[in-house]
Amino acid sequence: MSNGSFPPEPGRRGGTLAIVLAALIPACFAGWLIWSSLGGSKDDGADGAGAPTTSSTSSPSPPSSGAPAAPSSPTPSGKQSGEPSGKPLEGKVVVIDPGHNPNNRDHTSQIARLVDIGTEEKECDTTGTATNSGYAEASFTLDVARRARTLLEARGAAVRFTQDGDRPYGPCVDERAEIGNKAHADAVVSVHADGAAAGERGFHVILPKSVRGGGADTSAITAPSRRLGERLLSRFAKATGSEPAQYIGNGSGLDVRGDLGGLNLSTVPKVFIECGNMRDSQDAAELTDKAWRERAADGVAQGITDFLSE
Repeated sequence: MSNGSFPPEPGRRGGTLAIVLAALIPACFAGWLIWSSLGGSKDDGADGAGAPTTSSTSSPSPPSSGAPAAPSSPTPSGKQSGEPSGKPLEGKVVVIDPGHNPNNRDHTSQIARLVDIGTEEKECDTTGTATNSGYAEASFTLDVARRARTLLEARGAAVRFTQDGDRPYGPCVDERAEIGNKAHADAVVSVHADGAAAGERGFHVILPKSVRGGGADTSAITAPSRRLGERLLSRFAKATGSEPAQYIGNGSGLDVRGDLGGLNLSTVPKVFIECGNMRDSQDAAELTDKAWRERAADGVAQGITDFLSE
């Protein structure tokens, strides 16, 4: 052969092959073990047996904060939590002032003491009037006020009373005004019935006069109080069928006064309503009728609603 080489001897060639195979077999076996421990080729497990157990449609759960998750769907009423209720007087504060107190008659000396109403001094309170049959104004005012409260609360208003027959007497007229002021009332209505001469019929609304003196200053409330009074006048007439009184206010149904502590000391819109004349037999027949008092309460509630919805 060229270059002076010779073919290997048969014995030497077999020995070399055996040595090579002896080195390769352990290496291949070790590789197969490693391959098996890793789960085979990536084509194996296509049915998901070797895949992570987390579902493809779920997202990892965030760490718990300890607080309940916010609802993501509407409440059964169809409104998200915190939305307005849809009631017309939601968020409004109304103070109803039932005139006098059924217990005043038992505390005549206490209610006779004088209090400052800004422009002068007047009695803390009075017993009020009554029908010829003895039905007291204080009983009438509480009944109408409670009925009006039910109607106003159903419309979403927060209703507060100056008294609910739960006091030994009063409160005095200056405190009645202060209750409305401290409540930051959007409207205050003082419910009364008149004690005019027999034969005088009808209802009227009393508005605050613009006064300033002592602790009284109604300059800021005269205009809104007039609007409240006008709405009350219209709705009360419609609800009860009553006519505005002809014996006062020139038949307009509106009377302006500067001698009432409940109005003089008010800093929020406030009016009085005299629902009828207890000393007249025809008016008294209405005032003592439960169905009529329900209509009167509806007129009061609707007048307040109209004013607060402007």
